[in-house]
Amino acid sequence: AMLTALTYLAMLISNVLPKIAGFLQMEIKGTVIAIGGFLFGPLSAAVISIVVAFIEMFTVSDTGIIGCVMNLLAACAFACPAAFIYQKMRTRKGAVIGLTVGIAALTVTMLLWNYLITPIYMHMDRSVVAAMLPTVFLPFNLVKGGLNMALTLILYKPVVTALRKARLAPEREGMASGGDRFDAGFLLFSLALLATFALLVLVLAGKI
Repeated sequence: AMLTALTYLAMLISNVLPKIAGFLQMEIKGTVIAIGGFLFGPLSAAVISIVVAFIEMFTVSDTGIIGCVMNLLAACAFACPAAFIYQKMRTRKGAVIGLTVGIAALTVTMLLWNYLITPIYMHMDRSVVAAMLPTVFLPFNLVKGGLNMALTLILYKPVVTALRKARLAPEREGMASGGDRFDAGFLLFSLALLATFALLVLVLAGKI
C-alpha cells in the first residue's frame, strides 16, 4: 500500500516533466514500481501497476479506459521482467540486466500498442501513426525506460535500507554484492546514466 501511494505520488510529480510530441508524458513512476518488484517480486510490481492505473483513471487522468490500459501495459512491461530477472540474480549485474530487459520489453510492447490504439485515441490515420513509430514512440519509450532505470539504480539501495530499518521490507541480500559497502563506481555509473537520459528528455522535448 505504501509503495502504491509512492507510485501515485511519482505519477503526480511526473506532470512537471516535459511532454514529447505534445501528448506523450515522461513518467518516473516506473522507478517506484521497479523498486517494489525488486523487493517483493514481479507479481507485486503488477499489482502496484494495476492499482495505480485505476486510481489515476478515476482521479487525474482525462484519457479514460484507453489511457488506463496503456499506463498499465507500460508499467508492467518495464517493471515485471526487471523484477523477475532480479529475483533470479540478486546482484548489481542482475539489476542492470533486468532493467535493460525491462526497457526492451517496454519499448516493444508500447510500439505495438501505440500502433493499435493511438489511431483510435488520437483520431489519426494509422499510416500517420506508423510513420511516428520509429521517430517518436521508439525514442520516447527508450528514453523513458532509461530514465527510470537510472533512478532505480540510484534510489534502490537507500530506499530499501530505510524500509528495512523501519521493518517495512524483508531482510534479504541487497543489490550490492558486497553487502552494504558503498560503491562509488556504481554510483557514478548510475549518475552518468541519469544525466544522459535527462539530457535526452530535454532533446526530445525540444528544450535544447
